[in-house]
Amino acid sequence: MERVLGIGGYFLRAADPAALGAWYRDCLGLDADDNGLWSQDTGPTVFAAFESGTDYFGDRAQQAMLNFRVRDLDAMLAQLRDKGAAVEEETQDMEGVGRFGWVTDPEGNRVELWQPA
Repeated sequence: MERVLGIGGYFLRAADPAALGAWYRDCLGLDADDNGLWSQDTGPTVFAAFESGTDYFGDRAQQAMLNFRVRDLDAMLAQLRDKGAAVEEETQDMEGVGRFGWVTDPEGNRVELWQPA
């Protein structure tokens, strides 16, 4: 059986694509080139389906949530707060998995940040 090799992209609708791209670059350090190509560090990726009624993604209209691996969750959340981003106060620890925090981008998309265990 042929298999996928990894996630090849994640695409977002945006009222202002350039501004949203700049937010991801300036706030999260996502250094994609002009074509959106981003060479990420290797590491685990989670692919999971959630119940349709979940509140985990924030707004019920949001059908998917992007999750970024981070080295230091506390430092990333502080950096985002310093830039005026909408950061959730709560974080979550999951034994053996890691720590989680959340930020909402300027277009209203909830993004999860994960510091693996």
